[in-house]
Amino acid sequence: MSRWNVADVMTIGAVSVQEDTPFKEIVDLLEAHEVNAVPVIDAFERVVGVVSSADLMPKIEFAGDDDRVRLFESRHTRQARGKAHATAAGELMNAPAITVMGTTSVVAAARIMESAELKRLPVVDDMGRLIGMVTRRDLLKVFLRSDGDIRREILDEALHGLVGVERAHVRVEVDDGVVTLLGRVEHAVVIPSVVRQVERVDGVVDVISHLSAVADDGPRSYRPPVMF
Repeated sequence: MSRWNVADVMTIGAVSVQEDTPFKEIVDLLEAHEVNAVPVIDAFERVVGVVSSADLMPKIEFAGDDDRVRLFESRHTRQARGKAHATAAGELMNAPAITVMGTTSVVAAARIMESAELKRLPVVDDMGRLIGMVTRRDLLKVFLRSDGDIRREILDEALHGLVGVERAHVRVEVDDGVVTLLGRVEHAVVIPSVVRQVERVDGVVDVISHLSAVADDGPRSYRPPVMF
């Protein structure tokens, strides 16, 4: 079954900075492009880190503060205090950068963003060179697929080849991304598998199953063998 990947939704040609890009220029770029983070690249356009607006804030937070380490000061606060004196991207960036490739599925990219608590990811080629950026908003583009496209993929790919499922016996209706399955399959035990397979189709919001089974193969009570 075909799946959407990052290359289908990403922004090509993302703005970036180099390790020697000055602090104020980074601020100017964030403001001009209305983004909250930019990747840092080396001379070969390979991503070596990311600078976000959060990395710039210590310059305000610790302005005029002394450099003495406080008792019980957290590691995060110490790192932030250090960035307060940074003047270029190489001193401000978080490294190594978390990146994805264009061939990464939107599902995998979403999981990476969620686990790392990130709002955007640099997209790189197989050499680690920057080719674009993908945001959480970009990933939501899969839900812009038309109901017709979703229905065709379910019929032609998602249900194709499933054991115990004949396309002629299953009707698929899609309304605003919500899929309703009607008809019958050979055995009741395959219905959960059918639903999960349809849920994996990009753009599906929910699946409602009204499938029935030709054969009643539900769970039966266990009867111990008779001993003679």
